[in-house]
Amino acid sequence: MADDVRPPAIITLTTDFGNGSRYVAAMKGVILSINSRAQIVDISHAVPPRDIRAGAIALAETACWFPPGTVHVVVVDPGVGSKRRIIYAEMCGQHFIGPDNGVLSRLAIAQRPVKMFCVDDPQYWNREVSRTFHGRDIMSPVAARLSLGLAPEKLGPPIQQLVELQWAEVQQVPNRIAGEVIEVDSFGNLITNITRAMLAGVPRGDSVIITCQEHETQGIFATFGDQPPMTFMAHVGSTGRLELAVVDENASAMLGIKVGAPVCVSW
Repeated sequence: MADDVRPPAIITLTTDFGNGSRYVAAMKGVILSINSRAQIVDISHAVPPRDIRAGAIALAETACWFPPGTVHVVVVDPGVGSKRRIIYAEMCGQHFIGPDNGVLSRLAIAQRPVKMFCVDDPQYWNREVSRTFHGRDIMSPVAARLSLGLAPEKLGPPIQQLVELQWAEVQQVPNRIAGEVIEVDSFGNLITNITRAMLAGVPRGDSVIITCQEHETQGIFATFGDQPPMTFMAHVGSTGRLELAVVDENASAMLGIKVGAPVCVSW
């Protein structure tokens, strides 16, 4: 396909910089100065500061919806400037660049990387590199060059293992499923690690009791509209996971429930 009709490459950004941060703009400027036709998509810049787990979840829940060949940059990097590596990984036909601190490890649960390289060849970086802004000076220029066809093998030596985080496992016994809240979305809904598949054998109706800390509700509903406003309720959300919500309100703020809170489904 000729260069003038080749579709623009997609590059996504996921950071903990905060919405409206000028640091995000700096990264976009670097990318566009190398590939002016790049299509830059913001996955999220509202990852809580230094929260590697939240960054890993945001990326893993979203990257799968992008087309093959997309380049994803994730900068949740409390160890910036230390000896931690920056790595490239190819998973699900897509390209990922980020610090090797576990932020890519949740993606790797679904599909192990088919290629991984340490990003350590400075010829593909900015000419000057700040010790505290590798997102701008290393990851962004590397992403832009990958979007123009740079072979990942040129980035540095291959690696065999990335840093992995330990993720809580759901406990399933007869008539009981125990998990936890793994994410609070922008509406304050509480997303758990209990999946739709785990709930397949759970009966419908009020015989099902869902508890989270001292809060309790009955039944798993299809939509928010199935319950009146201000009702604490459970449903399976768009992520395919059990979610807890207060209809028309922020459940996390209203009930004081945070990530890590235990959730139990019993019947």
